[in-house]
Amino acid sequence: MAMSAGRDDGEPMMEMNTTPLIDVMLVLLIMFIITIPIQTHAVKVDLPQNSRTPANPVNADKNKITIDAAGTVAWNGAPVDEVTLRQYLDQTAGMNPEPELHFQPAPDARYEQVDRTLAVIKRSAITKLGFIGNEQYRNDF
Repeated sequence: MAMSAGRDDGEPMMEMNTTPLIDVMLVLLIMFIITIPIQTHAVKVDLPQNSRTPANPVNADKNKITIDAAGTVAWNGAPVDEVTLRQYLDQTAGMNPEPELHFQPAPDARYEQVDRTLAVIKRSAITKLGFIGNEQYRNDF
């Protein structure tokens, strides 16, 4: 009674049974999903190889960090970014005896850049830090 069968008068059932069709379609869909190759999103880039070995930029006696008016941070005269500066500082901290680190910002350097550089120095394990150039301002205050 709840199922859709033919009428009571003996007429044949006019509706198509779609259950086997749906089962076959699901099996085909699963087989299709399994046979799809896995997509890899890799971009191959040929990077240049450095043939010469760079000289060690960390001096064993003393190293100097300067900041100019444009905000460029330099390690012993060569411009560096924050990551490279941190690597040099970590290498310096690991030396025995630890070399002195001289910090000399330009008088017109932005405080934000000086503060950011001092934060990088503080996060490293540097213990010998000296501010260079402040003695010229001792009579100004």
